[in-house]
Amino acid sequence: MTTTAPPRKHTPKPRPEAPPPVWTSSVLAPVAAGLATLFASTSLTGVVTGWAWFGYLLVAVVLIASTGLALRSLRAPTIVVGLAQLLVLLFLITGAFTTSGILKIIPGPEALEELRGVLAASAEQIRVGLPPVEGTPPILCLVTIAIGLVAVLVDTLAVAAAAPAATGLVLLCVYAVPAALAEDMLPWWTFLLGAAAFAALLAVDGNHRHRRWRNRDAPGLGNSASTLSAPVGVVAAAIAMGLVIGTAVTGIGTVGSLPGGTGSGRGGAGGFGVEPFTQLRGLLDQGENVELFKVYGMGADKRLLRAFTLDTYTPNKGWGLAQNGRAQQGVQANQGLPPAPGDDGVGPAREIRIEPTNWVDNWLPIYGAPRTLAGLADNWLYDPVGGAVFTTTKQNAPAYTETASIKEPSKEELRLDDARLAEVPPQFVQIDRVDPRVAAKAKQLTENESNNFDKAQAIWSFFTAQNGFVYDTKTADAKDPDALADFILNGKRGFCEQFASAMAVMLRSIGIPSRVAIGFTSGTPKGDHLSISSEDAHAWVEVFFQEKGWVSFDPTPLVDGRAVVPPYLQTDTSSSTPNDTQEVPTAPASSAPATGTPRDPGADQGAGDTGGQQEEEPLWPAILAGILGGLAAALTVAAIVRSRLRYRALMRSKPSRSPDSPASAREDDGFLDNPNVANWLPLIAIGLWVAAFAFLAAWVSWWFALILVVVLGGLGTPTAIREIKRRLRLQKIASHSPDAADAAWRELMDECADRGLPLSDGDTVRVAGRKVAEKHRLDEEGRSGLRTVIGVVETSWYSDQPASDDELGPAFAEVRKSLKRNAPMSWKGRLFPRSLRRGK
Repeated sequence: MTTTAPPRKHTPKPRPEAPPPVWTSSVLAPVAAGLATLFASTSLTGVVTGWAWFGYLLVAVVLIASTGLALRSLRAPTIVVGLAQLLVLLFLITGAFTTSGILKIIPGPEALEELRGVLAASAEQIRVGLPPVEGTPPILCLVTIAIGLVAVLVDTLAVAAAAPAATGLVLLCVYAVPAALAEDMLPWWTFLLGAAAFAALLAVDGNHRHRRWRNRDAPGLGNSASTLSAPVGVVAAAIAMGLVIGTAVTGIGTVGSLPGGTGSGRGGAGGFGVEPFTQLRGLLDQGENVELFKVYGMGADKRLLRAFTLDTYTPNKGWGLAQNGRAQQGVQANQGLPPAPGDDGVGPAREIRIEPTNWVDNWLPIYGAPRTLAGLADNWLYDPVGGAVFTTTKQNAPAYTETASIKEPSKEELRLDDARLAEVPPQFVQIDRVDPRVAAKAKQLTENESNNFDKAQAIWSFFTAQNGFVYDTKTADAKDPDALADFILNGKRGFCEQFASAMAVMLRSIGIPSRVAIGFTSGTPKGDHLSISSEDAHAWVEVFFQEKGWVSFDPTPLVDGRAVVPPYLQTDTSSSTPNDTQEVPTAPASSAPATGTPRDPGADQGAGDTGGQQEEEPLWPAILAGILGGLAAALTVAAIVRSRLRYRALMRSKPSRSPDSPASAREDDGFLDNPNVANWLPLIAIGLWVAAFAFLAAWVSWWFALILVVVLGGLGTPTAIREIKRRLRLQKIASHSPDAADAAWRELMDECADRGLPLSDGDTVRVAGRKVAEKHRLDEEGRSGLRTVIGVVETSWYSDQPASDDELGPAFAEVRKSLKRNAPMSWKGRLFPRSLRRGK
């Protein structure tokens, strides 16, 4: 007889404890991705001045992350989420940097054309500027677009593709661009922030992947904080080690120069290997006024201070140095200088003391024809052909003393002094691909003149307000593919660079040697010296004469008192001394400053006491957004910390807790629903975040803010109402209110309705409880808690005996946790709770 062994009793393995609240796992990934993008973008401090750009990036990253979170909660395809994020970025760019968008934020044809012009302006500022460039609107627009696209890509890789490690390559590119452009070391803290954010991004993904796998603990991983932090420590240590080694070997942010190496990678001794669009060139587009030099010894003389000259013209691009300056040669500036063209070295000279105050560049401005330069180190060179003092590395300029001839020739001397072209360096004569209409215009203006001076004066006299030319920050709308011809023949609107460039090209087209000089106007008298600031940055033309050398002609029609008109160009010199000057006679169309950034002529109309400057955007929305955002961040951190502490406290107390223990019940009751204000922290924080984003959007556009509030309100209001009802009921349960049993039962029915199981009011408590347990597949802990809740409710409704309030809170907590484990709520149920239709 075969004996059959009795079946072994199956003991189910206890289910893992409930993880932290669901919203943390769903929000942490996009938040970590957004922070990684923002922290990596701090590397832009090496190439863009100020912090205005960071505000735009913060808004862009928040909008992109929020859009992705909302659409993924609705289970939208990844491609739809990405396109929506790009569309939101386009709305932000349109609202912030254009004025012709539909409803301020929707890009139409006019807005797209305006945006194209803004990007073109940013490209030009980059071309002529030296990092760090000023954070002008075009630069802010370009930065917002670039980092916005990075934010979309990082969000897609980290959240949708669940591959946060791949974002390292993208974020590395964000660092690579500023490190390659900046000549100084990037700030150490930007690498620290980026490394910390990337480590956090990997940690969020690692915690999700390794700690739980198919509802089981991953092999080899415990629940200790030290175990979970090990991957973070390894990643952080690896990144820190890479930064230390990289800094020691290559010098991040120093154009790859090796310690102890010679040269700067810009050419050999006496050469110059970069285009000369350095800080000075960028000053022509700078808005903020900064003092650059103090000049002693010039008295009341008004002279142009030359920094360098440009000898090569490229159609539709402008002027530069031949071979990008690689062929530029020089001699040591602190030794005896070779005579400048037109100076025999024996005439009167003047000693001029120049003290740089905020000047860091490759060029050192000088007056007239220099004879000696004192106070300079050996690395400063003088180029007698280009008339410039330079060095091969950008550096702080020392105070120096120049002995120079600043004698002005007379009109009669210049008329008898035509250049012999065979003796002029060819780079000052050559001109290619000049539009025939420009050459024809120059020939027409000079056809009745017999010498080079009168021809140059005729062209100089052409660029006046009487002939329709206007000095302005903006050129006229393009009507001709050739920019130079369009400026001369059609637009006639621009700033000093356009005027100087046009005159020099016209002079060369008729065979007169010329070049474009970049430097400063005469500055402002202050006590015993002249103060020269960034507002004095200027461009003009120099014409070569055989005996007198290079002679200045400034065609820009300035009307603000800073124009320098030498005696040979004045109409009446009968009572003038050689140093007298007068302003160019122009129509009083504007009062623009003598820089590359003149004010809009219309800005003076109705300016009142504002000094003719345009009204700035109000800052109070941004300030209020910052305050609300700070409060929201503080409350968010408090809510997260409180949630984690309460969760850990429950895990520690649960093994030794007995269901019959009043103390443990009271502890669980306090863990779940402490009836103090801390229970409302998440809702308050969410409300503050919404308000902060709304005010940030209002800073860009009120239409944008309205749309944002409507969208967030439409999505968040049902959830907020449902959450408020839930917390009010939980507060009654926790405080042992007489209505605690009713509140628990109504909340249970609403929880089931939100999960797609509406319970009928005609069902008895036991029938309804059976449906809940079966349909939602409650585990043993949930069923036990449900039996307790049903007992308390029945006692409260049908018995004269008081119900046990101490049991209700812990039991209801077990039911809710079992529902979360076995019947998780969909995002549709969260955003649009069905229980609100019950009206109870």
